[in-house]
Amino acid sequence: MLVLSRKKNESIIIADNIEVRVVDIRGDQVKIGISAPPQIKIYREEVYRAIQEENRSALSVSREIPSLDDLLGDDAP
Repeated sequence: MLVLSRKKNESIIIADNIEVRVVDIRGDQVKIGISAPPQIKIYREEVYRAIQEENRSALSVSREIPSLDDLLGDDAP
């Protein structure tokens, strides 16, 4: 992992089109601003991990499709 020191209002540039700027620093919390093309997905780590877990859970669900007769039961014409 690359570790950089930045002060308030200083930035880093990633791949010519992503800017990460330190907007504010208060105590142990840093507020950052990110400018990136709209196709770049940006998540907080906890949100990203939750999405990954949901995707894994969705893949583990049975993919069997019930038959139409099973869905309609005895009410089928």
